[in-house]
Amino acid sequence: MANKWKIISLAVTALVLIAVFMLIRVEGNWSYILKLRGLKVSAIVLTGASIALATVVFQTITNNRILTPSIIGLDSVYMLLQTFIIFVFGSGSKSVNDKSLNFLLSLGLMVLFAMLLYKVLFRKENSNIYHLLLIGMVFGTLFGTMTTFMQVLIDPNEFLVVQGKMFASFNRMNTDILILAVIAIALIVLYFMKFAKYLDALSLGKDHAVNLGIPYQFTIKRLLIVVSVLMAVSTALVGPITFLGLLVANVAYQLFKTYRHNILIPGCMLISIIALVGGQLVVERVFTFSTTLSVIINLIGGVYFLFLLLKENKSW
Repeated sequence: MANKWKIISLAVTALVLIAVFMLIRVEGNWSYILKLRGLKVSAIVLTGASIALATVVFQTITNNRILTPSIIGLDSVYMLLQTFIIFVFGSGSKSVNDKSLNFLLSLGLMVLFAMLLYKVLFRKENSNIYHLLLIGMVFGTLFGTMTTFMQVLIDPNEFLVVQGKMFASFNRMNTDILILAVIAIALIVLYFMKFAKYLDALSLGKDHAVNLGIPYQFTIKRLLIVVSVLMAVSTALVGPITFLGLLVANVAYQLFKTYRHNILIPGCMLISIIALVGGQLVVERVFTFSTTLSVIINLIGGVYFLFLLLKENKSW
């Protein structure tokens, strides 16, 4: 019952913040301003919910609360693609300026990379998921190095365009991208619902899950696909936000103190939405766009990540 009231309180807080974001200092043409802010809020809610769901699922199947789906290397794939397009075709190319085309290219490449990674690493029935994480880290480092190499060679004016892709932005939304993102997320969430019932058992570890009759390898592969698509959509939509999932997921664990994912997942989604909407309000009204939301989140998330590492070290 206590957790139920916590979720209600978070939902009310999220709605209040969204209302404040939509209505604060509205002057002039209301319909135009509310439309722009509505697109921005929709992107924030979609991104926050996607990252929260992906992180909780990923941490459950890896049984590790200090890992994020970014470790697979999807952020690096995104930045490599954006840099490669500008490096080869220039910032004036259609694949850069056409937001829908850029979104589809980014989404397609990240999902393709994840699928190939899973196909190679899960050929054997007893494949270890930590091999996936290790290979993902290696590829992430490789792609990051390739990206840096191209960024050094391109024209400084072109680099400014690339730099704009390095940080998450909710200011370049359009209706077409949001519709594509909503469709992709809705389809993958429907697919996820078939496996959501296994999450509580999977949190006990592989041995217990197998003993409880769960088809472990089959389920893990499908849930990793869900995680990859969710992260790919959110990254292609607004850009990389590395530490958001880690931050909101661990806050949810501390707040709810339960293993039940039907509480953790909606709670984490609401915390993520509150963090993004509240953070964007601070960026726009306090810092007046002198910094970006992803910089603030990555700063807080990085410090929190170090805190978690030190905490885990003391527990040993």
